[in-house]
Amino acid sequence: MLHKPTLSTLSLLLLLIGATGCSVEPKPVPYGEANCTHCQMTVSDNRYGAELVNDKGKAFFFDAAECLAAYTIEQPETSDKAAYLLVSDFTNPNTLIEVEQAHFLQSTELPSPMGMFLTAVADEATAKKLQQEYGGRLLDWGEVKEAVRNNERPK
Repeated sequence: MLHKPTLSTLSLLLLLIGATGCSVEPKPVPYGEANCTHCQMTVSDNRYGAELVNDKGKAFFFDAAECLAAYTIEQPETSDKAAYLLVSDFTNPNTLIEVEQAHFLQSTELPSPMGMFLTAVADEATAKKLQQEYGGRLLDWGEVKEAVRNNERPK
């Protein structure tokens, strides 16, 4: 025998469906489809993409770490409340890493989409290996933001 669902059961079901649709988590970067939130260029290189997920779960995509950094500088009220600030791992494309855990190399031998020559990797050993191979300087996220704020490009 089937029971007719009650109004409270239907309400609970709708609430659960709505809650799962609004989860706050990173989204896959839609390379070739999304425009950078900061510069409006198409996000196309999966070695350099970046993402900000706000506290409500909305994802904002960027074509390079420098665009994400510039956006966080220009929009501190959004970035301060962000659930995630992520950059692509250069050595593992399509893999996003938290900016605070990322290691950045700024080298003219590795041109990023917006010309700041910033490349992110997940671990320090890989960053040092890339630095030995390509030269340049190693930065953390705070130093990346400072470099972007001051438009510090390698010579």
